[in-house]
Amino acid sequence: MRVCVIGAGVVGVTSAYFLARQGFDVTLVDSRERPAEVSSFANGGQLSYSYVAPLAGPGVLPNVPSWLLRADSPLRFRPRLDPHQWRWCLDFVLACRASVARTSTAELSTLSYLSRDAMHGLLAQEPIEFGHVRNGKLIAYRDAELLEKARRLVAYQAAHGADQSILSAEETLALEPALNGMRGKLAGAIYTPSEESGDCRLFTEGLFDKLKTLPNVALRMSTNVRGLRRRGAVITAADSDKGDIQAEAFVVASGLGSRTLLGPLGEDLPLYPLKGYSLSVPLAHEDEGPAISVTDYERRIVYARMGKTLRIAAMVDIGSADAAIDPQRIALLKHQVAEIFPKLDLDAAVAWAGLRPATPGSKPIIGPSRSAQNLWLNVGQGALGFTLACGSAALLTAQLAGVATPIDATPFLPK
Repeated sequence: MRVCVIGAGVVGVTSAYFLARQGFDVTLVDSRERPAEVSSFANGGQLSYSYVAPLAGPGVLPNVPSWLLRADSPLRFRPRLDPHQWRWCLDFVLACRASVARTSTAELSTLSYLSRDAMHGLLAQEPIEFGHVRNGKLIAYRDAELLEKARRLVAYQAAHGADQSILSAEETLALEPALNGMRGKLAGAIYTPSEESGDCRLFTEGLFDKLKTLPNVALRMSTNVRGLRRRGAVITAADSDKGDIQAEAFVVASGLGSRTLLGPLGEDLPLYPLKGYSLSVPLAHEDEGPAISVTDYERRIVYARMGKTLRIAAMVDIGSADAAIDPQRIALLKHQVAEIFPKLDLDAAVAWAGLRPATPGSKPIIGPSRSAQNLWLNVGQGALGFTLACGSAALLTAQLAGVATPIDATPFLPK
């Protein structure tokens, strides 16, 4: 069977690879010349398999009013005359209920652990250089009360396979001396020794290069898919600016572009762009940045080492029209980073902004579309795109192949 995969970000490329390895003939299509040119280009870099709590949680809503009023807020909201924005925000609020968040955490954990195993299996078969390290992760808390609340989440995630511990401030600094800039402000941290990090773009490019060597894969880059041709309940072709692309099945993995592509078919995907920012900082010396991945919880800033580069990612802007870099947000981010890591050469940092395709409850949509019998979706991974990509691809491949799925697919099916 010929499968056309639309989208060459990390989710699309992993989907194409897993499908090809399953024996499908695959055509991968993207409007860009190279893979990973949009949301996968310079994201946070953490492979956070054990910490996949959804963005919507019971602790979020009480903080929203103060966040919206602060100039240094990790969250910025720009209301628009857009019914889709308000529907998404309403669904996000409903997903913040504690019962919903607990269920979502458990469901996301099954997908993340599948993704970890799938990634490790892939790398055992296809060595790829992408600054990959298994260096653990610290979630640093400034507020003692928030750290105490985090204990409940640690206990809950332990029941679903996570290996985590609570560290005091002194234990945290002993484990990661680079956090000395937080001394006196640090309440403690959650430590997960098994977490990993790497450069998502380099991983995607490396896997894309592996696809080039497979005889059952055709790559159609610099090809813009303008729509999908449907006859009755079947998609017959992808309409592109370089002619129709024929296949027996079609997989849409094009992030936010999926809404535009599927809208004419009557599919209204619950995706909304959450704009985030990152800095890529060159490291001249080992002690300039943390050796362990770090999340500054209250400021929602993540730090991930990738070889001789430190990737720093932060912020959520809701209602931004595009991925343009906001100089004020970058200046704020640099100021906050310098407080903790004064040795970093932030003048040499490369800034980036991207739009994360997020669902209200943070769960991706993986499975058969309601719009056509031979149309499949793999979208909505949001800020967890790199973490969940391999698991999402493995789950999709099993569904498309008609074999037993490695985990329960129900929580991720299109609704």
